[in-house]
Amino acid sequence: MIATSVRLAPDVLLRPAELTDATGFSRAYRRSLEHLRRTEPPREAAYCTPAGQEQRLRAQLAEQEAGRLRLWVLIHEADEGSGEPDVAGAITLSQITYGPLRSASVGYWIDVGHLRRGLASAALRAVCTAADQELGLHRLSAGTLLENTASQRVLTGCGFTPYGTAEKYLYINGAWRDHRLFQKILNDRHP
Repeated sequence: MIATSVRLAPDVLLRPAELTDATGFSRAYRRSLEHLRRTEPPREAAYCTPAGQEQRLRAQLAEQEAGRLRLWVLIHEADEGSGEPDVAGAITLSQITYGPLRSASVGYWIDVGHLRRGLASAALRAVCTAADQELGLHRLSAGTLLENTASQRVLTGCGFTPYGTAEKYLYINGAWRDHRLFQKILNDRHP
Protein backbone atom coordinates (compact mmCIF):
# COMPACT_ATOMS: atom_id res chain seq x y z
CA MET A 1 0.00 0.00 0.00
CA ILE A 2 1.16 3.55 -0.58
CA ALA A 3 2.46 3.98 2.95
CA THR A 4 3.72 7.51 2.58
CA SER A 5 2.51 10.59 0.76
CA VAL A 6 2.70 10.90 -3.01
CA ARG A 7 2.57 14.41 -4.44
CA LEU A 8 -0.11 14.64 -7.14
CA ALA A 9 0.13 18.42 -7.65
CA PRO A 10 2.13 21.21 -5.98
CA ASP A 11 -0.64 21.62 -3.39
CA VAL A 12 -2.17 18.09 -3.23
CA LEU A 13 -0.87 14.94 -1.55
CA LEU A 14 -2.21 11.40 -1.80
CA ARG A 15 -1.85 9.43 1.43
CA PRO A 16 -3.57 6.59 3.28
CA ALA A 17 -6.80 7.75 4.92
CA GLU A 18 -6.98 8.00 8.71
CA LEU A 19 -9.83 8.23 11.17
CA THR A 20 -8.81 11.83 11.86
CA ASP A 21 -9.85 12.69 8.28
CA ALA A 22 -13.55 12.41 9.20
CA THR A 23 -14.12 16.16 9.56
CA GLY A 24 -12.28 16.89 6.31
CA PHE A 25 -14.35 14.26 4.50
CA SER A 26 -17.52 15.76 6.01
CA ARG A 27 -16.67 19.23 4.69
CA ALA A 28 -15.73 17.89 1.24
CA TYR A 29 -18.94 15.84 0.94
CA ARG A 30 -21.08 18.82 1.97
CA ARG A 31 -19.33 21.05 -0.61
CA SER A 32 -19.68 18.40 -3.32
CA LEU A 33 -23.09 16.95 -2.45
CA GLU A 34 -24.92 18.19 -5.54
CA HIS A 35 -22.05 17.27 -7.84
CA LEU A 36 -21.71 13.75 -6.39
CA ARG A 37 -25.47 13.08 -6.24
CA ARG A 38 -25.43 12.24 -9.97
CA THR A 39 -22.88 9.44 -9.55
CA GLU A 40 -23.31 8.02 -6.03
CA PRO A 41 -25.95 6.05 -4.12
CA PRO A 42 -28.51 8.04 -2.12
CA ARG A 43 -27.08 9.16 1.23
CA GLU A 44 -28.75 9.81 4.57
CA ALA A 45 -28.24 13.36 5.89
CA ALA A 46 -26.01 11.97 8.67
CA TYR A 47 -23.55 10.66 6.06
CA CYS A 48 -22.15 14.16 5.51
CA THR A 49 -21.61 14.88 9.21
CA PRO A 50 -18.27 14.36 10.97
CA ALA A 51 -19.86 11.54 12.99
CA GLY A 52 -21.23 9.92 9.82
CA GLN A 53 -17.84 10.11 8.16
CA GLU A 54 -16.13 8.74 11.26
CA GLN A 55 -18.52 5.77 11.18
CA ARG A 56 -17.83 5.22 7.46
CA LEU A 57 -14.07 5.50 7.97
CA ARG A 58 -14.13 3.05 10.91
CA ALA A 59 -15.89 0.48 8.71
CA GLN A 60 -13.53 1.05 5.79
CA LEU A 61 -10.42 0.94 7.96
CA ALA A 62 -11.65 -2.37 9.45
CA GLU A 63 -12.03 -3.72 5.89
CA GLN A 64 -8.53 -2.42 5.17
CA GLU A 65 -7.15 -4.19 8.25
CA ALA A 66 -8.77 -7.40 6.95
CA GLY A 67 -7.02 -6.94 3.58
CA ARG A 68 -10.21 -6.42 1.54
CA LEU A 69 -9.93 -2.67 0.93
CA ARG A 70 -7.40 0.16 0.60
CA LEU A 71 -8.44 3.78 1.03
CA TRP A 72 -6.42 6.87 0.15
CA VAL A 73 -7.30 10.53 0.60
CA LEU A 74 -6.24 13.51 -1.50
CA ILE A 75 -5.21 16.34 0.83
CA HIS A 76 -5.16 19.95 -0.31
CA GLU A 77 -2.38 21.70 1.58
CA ALA A 78 -3.35 25.35 1.04
CA ASP A 79 -4.93 25.77 4.49
CA GLU A 80 -2.33 24.07 6.66
CA GLY A 81 -3.01 26.43 9.57
CA SER A 82 -6.66 25.34 9.88
CA GLY A 83 -5.75 22.24 11.93
CA GLU A 84 -8.03 19.95 9.90
CA PRO A 85 -6.98 18.34 6.62
CA ASP A 86 -8.74 19.81 3.58
CA VAL A 87 -9.95 16.76 1.66
CA ALA A 88 -9.82 17.18 -2.12
CA GLY A 89 -11.05 13.65 -2.93
CA ALA A 90 -10.50 9.97 -2.32
CA ILE A 91 -9.65 6.76 -4.16
CA THR A 92 -10.45 3.24 -3.00
CA LEU A 93 -9.56 -0.30 -3.95
CA SER A 94 -12.41 -2.53 -2.77
CA GLN A 95 -13.33 -6.18 -3.15
CA ILE A 96 -9.64 -7.07 -3.08
CA THR A 97 -9.34 -10.74 -3.94
CA TYR A 98 -6.20 -12.86 -4.02
CA GLY A 99 -5.66 -16.45 -5.19
CA PRO A 100 -6.00 -17.01 -8.94
CA LEU A 101 -8.10 -13.84 -9.44
CA ARG A 102 -5.82 -11.22 -7.79
CA SER A 103 -8.23 -8.41 -8.55
CA ALA A 104 -9.87 -5.31 -7.06
CA SER A 105 -12.46 -2.72 -7.95
CA VAL A 106 -11.38 0.92 -8.03
CA GLY A 107 -13.53 3.94 -7.24
CA TYR A 108 -12.65 7.61 -6.86
CA TRP A 109 -14.18 11.04 -6.47
CA ILE A 110 -12.82 14.58 -6.51
CA ASP A 111 -14.14 17.54 -4.50
CA VAL A 112 -16.13 19.93 -6.68
CA GLY A 113 -13.58 22.69 -6.02
CA HIS A 114 -10.72 20.60 -7.42
CA LEU A 115 -12.22 19.27 -10.66
CA ARG A 116 -10.38 19.44 -14.00
CA ARG A 117 -6.92 19.59 -12.43
CA GLY A 118 -5.87 16.04 -13.39
CA LEU A 119 -6.07 14.85 -9.77
CA ALA A 120 -8.23 11.79 -10.49
CA SER A 121 -5.82 10.66 -13.21
CA ALA A 122 -2.74 11.25 -11.05
CA ALA A 123 -4.30 9.41 -8.09
CA LEU A 124 -5.42 6.52 -10.29
CA ARG A 125 -1.93 6.13 -11.79
CA ALA A 126 -0.37 6.03 -8.30
CA VAL A 127 -2.92 3.49 -7.06
CA CYS A 128 -2.46 1.30 -10.16
CA THR A 129 1.28 1.22 -9.42
CA ALA A 130 0.62 0.31 -5.77
CA ALA A 131 -1.92 -2.36 -6.77
CA ASP A 132 0.65 -3.94 -9.08
CA GLN A 133 3.94 -3.51 -7.21
CA GLU A 134 2.87 -3.47 -3.57
CA LEU A 135 -0.32 -5.55 -3.47
CA GLY A 136 0.63 -7.92 -6.28
CA LEU A 137 -2.74 -7.66 -8.01
CA HIS A 138 -3.25 -8.73 -11.62
CA ARG A 139 -6.36 -6.75 -12.65
CA LEU A 140 -8.36 -3.70 -11.64
CA SER A 141 -11.95 -3.04 -12.66
CA ALA A 142 -14.13 0.07 -12.58
CA GLY A 143 -17.60 1.10 -13.69
CA THR A 144 -19.06 4.44 -14.71
CA LEU A 145 -22.52 5.65 -15.53
CA LEU A 146 -22.97 5.57 -19.30
CA GLU A 147 -23.08 9.37 -19.46
CA ASN A 148 -20.07 9.95 -17.17
CA THR A 149 -17.66 10.67 -19.98
CA ALA A 150 -15.26 12.61 -17.70
CA SER A 151 -14.61 9.51 -15.59
CA GLN A 152 -14.38 7.37 -18.72
CA ARG A 153 -11.64 9.70 -20.00
CA VAL A 154 -9.78 9.32 -16.70
CA LEU A 155 -9.96 5.53 -16.94
CA THR A 156 -8.94 5.23 -20.59
CA GLY A 157 -6.18 7.80 -20.07
CA CYS A 158 -4.78 5.55 -17.33
CA GLY A 159 -4.79 2.45 -19.53
CA PHE A 160 -8.20 0.96 -18.67
CA THR A 161 -10.19 -0.55 -21.52
CA PRO A 162 -13.98 -0.91 -21.76
CA TYR A 163 -15.20 -4.49 -21.80
CA GLY A 164 -18.96 -4.30 -21.56
CA THR A 165 -22.08 -2.74 -20.13
CA ALA A 166 -23.83 -3.88 -16.98
CA GLU A 167 -27.57 -3.30 -17.10
CA LYS A 168 -29.08 -1.79 -13.93
CA TYR A 169 -25.72 -2.25 -12.19
CA LEU A 170 -25.94 0.17 -9.23
CA TYR A 171 -28.66 2.12 -7.48
CA ILE A 172 -27.61 5.72 -8.17
CA ASN A 173 -29.57 8.93 -7.65
CA GLY A 174 -32.89 7.17 -7.11
CA ALA A 175 -32.79 4.46 -9.81
CA TRP A 176 -30.95 1.36 -10.98
CA ARG A 177 -28.48 2.66 -13.56
CA ASP A 178 -26.58 1.01 -16.40
CA HIS A 179 -22.78 1.22 -16.18
CA ARG A 180 -19.95 0.91 -18.67
CA LEU A 181 -17.35 -1.53 -17.29
CA PHE A 182 -13.59 -1.03 -17.59
CA GLN A 183 -10.56 -3.09 -16.67
CA LYS A 184 -6.80 -2.77 -16.57
CA ILE A 185 -4.50 -5.77 -16.64
CA LEU A 186 -1.57 -4.77 -14.44
CA ASN A 187 0.81 -7.66 -15.15
CA ASP A 188 1.00 -11.30 -16.23
CA ARG A 189 2.92 -12.65 -13.22
CA HIS A 190 1.97 -15.99 -11.72
CA PRO A 191 -0.21 -15.62 -8.59
